[in-house]
Amino acid sequence: MKKTAVVLLNLGGPSSLEEVSPFLFSLFYDPAIITLPNPFRYLLAKFISRRRLKEAREIYSLLGGGSPLLKNTIEQAVSLENELGNGFRVFVSMRHAPPLVKDTLKDIKTYQPDEIVLLPLYPQYSTTTTGSALKVWEETLKNENASVWSIHSYPCEFGFLEAMTEKTLIQYKKAQEFGKPLVLFTAHGLPKRLIKAGDPYQRQVEETIQNLVANLNLPFLDYVICYQSRVGPLEWIGPSTEEMVISASCEKRPLVVVPVSFVSEHSETLVELDMTYRDLALRKGCPSYQRVETVQTHPFFIKGLARLVRENKGKNCVF
Repeated sequence: MKKTAVVLLNLGGPSSLEEVSPFLFSLFYDPAIITLPNPFRYLLAKFISRRRLKEAREIYSLLGGGSPLLKNTIEQAVSLENELGNGFRVFVSMRHAPPLVKDTLKDIKTYQPDEIVLLPLYPQYSTTTTGSALKVWEETLKNENASVWSIHSYPCEFGFLEAMTEKTLIQYKKAQEFGKPLVLFTAHGLPKRLIKAGDPYQRQVEETIQNLVANLNLPFLDYVICYQSRVGPLEWIGPSTEEMVISASCEKRPLVVVPVSFVSEHSETLVELDMTYRDLALRKGCPSYQRVETVQTHPFFIKGLARLVRENKGKNCVF
C-alpha cells in the first residue's frame, strides 16, 4: 500500500513564557513579514521582539503560561489521520515554534512515505503565512528525493463552511434574544502594501464570508467584515474589529463575532476576542457579546480536510 505523509502547517506559539522571546524573534525575522535585507531585518526583528516581549508574556500568562495552539493542532492531526484511514500518517509542523520543519522531517523519514502532502491550517492564502511555510519546506526538501504536493488554500471548502455555519447559527440565536444582532466577521489583518502587491488574502477572506452568508440564509442579515491583531505603524486593511466593537456597542447592538481566518483556538481568539474585545463591548453598553468558536475538530471540517488531501494528491507540485 502506498504511504502518504500529510503535514499540517501552522504558525506556532510559545509553549511556555521562556519561549515567548524566541517565538517573537522568529516571527519578525521571517522575510515574508519584514522584507528588509540583513543586517537590517535582524536588527529590526530584535528591536520589535524586545519591545513586544512584556505585552506578549502578559497575554500568554492569561492562557496559563503558553499557547494552546500546538495541543489543538495535534488534536486536529489525530482526527484527520483517523478520517483518512490506512495509508496515511498526519504530522504537525510549525513555522515559528517547535516542532519546526527539521523536527517534523525527521519523524516523516522514520515513516518512509511514498509522497508528502503539505496542508496549511490557513484557509485563506497569504504570503506571510502559507507562502512563508511552503518556502521553508521547499528549501529544506530541495536535496531530498521526495514527491511533495501542496494545498495552497481552501476559502470556500464545503466542510469548512458547514462547520462555521453550524457554530454561527447557535450564537446568532442567543444574540437575537437581545435585539437584531450585528455580525462581525473578523480575520487577522494584513498591511495594505501587501494586498497592493498582489497578496490574495483579503479577496479570499471576502470569498469565505460571501459563501458563509449564503449558507447562513438569515433574512436581512446585518454584518461587517473587519480585521484584528494590527501590529506596527503601517496602514492595515480595515475596518478594525476593535473600532466596530466600540461603534456597535455604543449603539447597544447585540454582537456575534465570527473568526473566519482561524481554525483553532489561540491567543487571538481566547484573549483578543474573548477577553479584550468582550470587556470593551460590555463597558460600552453591548447587551450581548457572542463569540463563535473556531472549527477545530468539528467533523465537517475534518472531513473537508480529508477531502482536500484525497482530491489534491498529485496536484500543485511544490518543486
